[in-house]
Amino acid sequence: MSDAPDGLRSYTVRLELSDEPGELLRTLEPIANNGGNLLSIFHERGNLTPRGRIPVEVDLEAAPSRFEEIVDALREAGVNVIQAGQERYSEEVTVLLVGHLVETDLSDTLSQLQERNGAVVDLALTAPEGSEDVSSARLRLKTESGAVSSTLDAVRSVAAEKDLHVVEPLAPGGEA
Repeated sequence: MSDAPDGLRSYTVRLELSDEPGELLRTLEPIANNGGNLLSIFHERGNLTPRGRIPVEVDLEAAPSRFEEIVDALREAGVNVIQAGQERYSEEVTVLLVGHLVETDLSDTLSQLQERNGAVVDLALTAPEGSEDVSSARLRLKTESGAVSSTLDAVRSVAAEKDLHVVEPLAPGGEA
């Protein structure tokens, strides 16, 4: 976020969109209708989020008093706003999940982690024997500053519900 000379500020909004005709245009309307001026749009159509959606980064200019209205209007329009304005997620942790990830609904696992305490920013799934056998996933999670411990608690809780094993990172200064 930066100040502009005429009282406007620059903001970045990170979104997840469905890959459907008109979805980007539908998303931009609440910005324009609430006094936002588009500066740039980075639309990564070839790179899907863990939930199978398209990540979009929108840089815009708006009066500070209007910015929250823009974000609220986006959410009211059903747009998944991942980040708005200030950096929400500032720490990162990587874990491995091992078990019947596909059979226990990987999409649900990712959604639960997102809801409980962290944003899944990267996922690598390995299922060498097929989707009905044991698989493993490397998850890179971003979390709020100081919340790594509670994010790991959320991972442990979801894994326990689905009978998955968690391989956690070593704590700083930890022993192998």
